[in-house]
Amino acid sequence: MFLRTYKKGWVEVITGTMFAGKSTELIRRLDTLNRAGEKIQIFSPEIDDRYGKNNIANHNGFSWPAEDVKDSKDLWSKLKDDTNVAVIDEIQFFDFGIVQTIEKLANAGVRVIVAGISQDFRGQPFKNMMHIMARAEFITKLKAVCMVCKAPATKIQRLTDGKPSSANEKTINIHADDIYEARCRHCHVVKDYDPNKWYDQ
Repeated sequence: MFLRTYKKGWVEVITGTMFAGKSTELIRRLDTLNRAGEKIQIFSPEIDDRYGKNNIANHNGFSWPAEDVKDSKDLWSKLKDDTNVAVIDEIQFFDFGIVQTIEKLANAGVRVIVAGISQDFRGQPFKNMMHIMARAEFITKLKAVCMVCKAPATKIQRLTDGKPSSANEKTINIHADDIYEARCRHCHVVKDYDPNKWYDQ
């Protein structure tokens, strides 16, 4: 059996619908890497403050310290020279420049781990996530349980006043009173959705 040493630097993606355990998996990997003594930097989008600032957290209350950043340029400016693992949570909230930022990091020998939702509430792919997944070496796609039929869930159901939301509503609405559920493809409903249209994100 031959042992081979590979060059460092690659991209790992943790994705899936809401309530699928993405942040839990990310925190698990962080714990493992931290125990191994890796030089880690963790970034979170400033726009997402649902669980407070400067941290990543899961729905069960477990968290890990992180640096809040405005966009891909802000993230790049905060990178340290000795970082060998860069972790980015809620990647779907970043600008499209994050794609090239991740590429540059991986090409420079940094292990990049990103977590985020791959589809918006319409079922339309997030543009940045779509490009990152196409370039990634490793993809972990997690599933939740459909709140209607209990099948594997890969979609996000947004409800407005208890009914399926319109496709014409804005995509990012972090602090809305809308209710989100995990749904399978058969129970996922979007009002006014045109499959031939690309909706603004």
